[in-house]
Amino acid sequence: MTTKRIGYIGLGTMGGAMAENLIKAGYNLTVYNRTVSKAERFLALGAQLAETPAEVARRSEVVFVNVSDTPDVLEVLFGENGAVEGAHPGMILVDHSTIKPSASREIYQRMREIGVDALDAPVSGGDIGAKNGTLTIMVGGDADILEKVRPMLEVVGKKITHVGEAGAGQVAKAANQIMVAAQMVAEAELMLFAQKSGVDVAKVIEAIKSGAAQCWTLDVKPQRLLAGNRTPGFKSSLQAKDLNIVMETAHDYKAVLPGTAINTQLFNAMVTSGSGDLDNSAVIQIIESLSNEELDTSG
Repeated sequence: MTTKRIGYIGLGTMGGAMAENLIKAGYNLTVYNRTVSKAERFLALGAQLAETPAEVARRSEVVFVNVSDTPDVLEVLFGENGAVEGAHPGMILVDHSTIKPSASREIYQRMREIGVDALDAPVSGGDIGAKNGTLTIMVGGDADILEKVRPMLEVVGKKITHVGEAGAGQVAKAANQIMVAAQMVAEAELMLFAQKSGVDVAKVIEAIKSGAAQCWTLDVKPQRLLAGNRTPGFKSSLQAKDLNIVMETAHDYKAVLPGTAINTQLFNAMVTSGSGDLDNSAVIQIIESLSNEELDTSG
């Protein structure tokens, strides 16, 4: 596929960085964002602004969607002036949002009825991966459609995996979030465990991060926490949202996830306490409260 006409709906932390990389790669973008002010910098880069998702679809051969949750995706696709109103046969829809697998299957079927091919393609890698174009992309849908948009996905991601039929990408992302949450909670516990034991936390991290405990979280997050930086890369509220999707999907399939159930409660507590806008590694504050111990950030 040699298309250059791309639409992008949703210009938040992730979507904005991904859209910018597509523009820099030479693609002509028509963009839409509910908060219009967030779209202004993309106009300076050469993008065109649409007033509705329907207008984005009408102008585009491929439409990317990157919004927060299942209701948001359904609204920009099927709500008033939604993308479906401007959709046309042969158009391809790529949804980078993290939503329920069942919703992605519904979108696939509804779009297919009007001649539109849909892929669910959630991503992992946080704001750093989005900015650097190094995201991991998990794709559900028809393999031949993935190949048509692969050149565009390669602009924003370094690993693209066709997981299976519609909804399979979302199942993979849910599995990813099970592991991410477990790492964030384990990181919080081990840091406070080391501190309460009277041992240098930074040196503990250095000692274990190249062994069996090695993971992306230990490579990236402890330095931020030890510096007192809990601003998001990836918001705790979004981590909580994703975990609630995991638990709802687990209920549908009678999957037993005891560890994830506890981690879901911890991240829901972050949101309830008003800390949902902090980084997902900031879940350490819940462990701090339970332990009556604050992480030393004095350096």
